[in-house]
Amino acid sequence: MTVQVVLPGVLADLAGGAKHLDVDPAGTTLADVLDALAERHPSLGRRLRDETGRVRRFVNVYVDGDDVRFADGLATTVRDGAEVQVLPSIAGG
Repeated sequence: MTVQVVLPGVLADLAGGAKHLDVDPAGTTLADVLDALAERHPSLGRRLRDETGRVRRFVNVYVDGDDVRFADGLATTVRDGAEVQVLPSIAGG
């Protein structure tokens, strides 16, 4: 199974400058995708998840356009060929 992970420029630097990464996770959940991504790019993995393994508060993750916070979070099923988009939150005031 191959999943495409899409990163914004600010996070692409942590993946060798790549904004689109093909990832072959060991399983079919978002957690498996992020595990495979962190294995290839440890500094990116640390930026996406905290020390307990949860997605960091100010990181938004979408699977095929759906926000995983409103689905099953890290247990969200990811199909072969899915697009996982990672976006840091933007705040202002």
